[in-house]
Amino acid sequence: MPDKPFSKARQVRLMIFDVDGILTDGKLVFGSDGEALKIFHVLDGHGIKLLQQSGIQTAIISARKSDMVMRRAEDLGIGHVQLGIQDKLSAFTMLLSKTGMTAAHCGYIGDDVIDLPILTRAGFSASVPNGHIEVRSRVDYVTEATGGNGAVREVCDLILQAQDKYAALMESYLK
Repeated sequence: MPDKPFSKARQVRLMIFDVDGILTDGKLVFGSDGEALKIFHVLDGHGIKLLQQSGIQTAIISARKSDMVMRRAEDLGIGHVQLGIQDKLSAFTMLLSKTGMTAAHCGYIGDDVIDLPILTRAGFSASVPNGHIEVRSRVDYVTEATGGNGAVREVCDLILQAQDKYAALMESYLK
């Protein structure tokens, strides 16, 4: 793997996730009550938990409001959740203020142009192969897995490997 994403991922202390197209495959299916149904991959969820176990804070910033996303965030213990946010840069700035982090210590994974203001400022940025071309061309790392199908886990593993935490975490499962 090229050193650039690894060296940038080494600095991540707060990892921020978009939802639609990242934690999900981006397809919207509406229930009879009008709410968009979401399908989340368990590998992604466990990757988020591994980040948290290693001391990395986690957050979600999403343009869509969703009770399902809030429930998933609660299940995973994601500490900072901002939903229904069209101005993602303002949400990012508020999150930095709230956590005391600098942009250089944040990672962000997103898939569409609405994510560019954060992706271009975060210390480490990632996208998915099915993300918009303008996004893929500007990030530090493009996953092999598609959104909603293990892309988040891939990024979590990369961060843990870059910070020399991955091997110890994997070893704990072999005891």
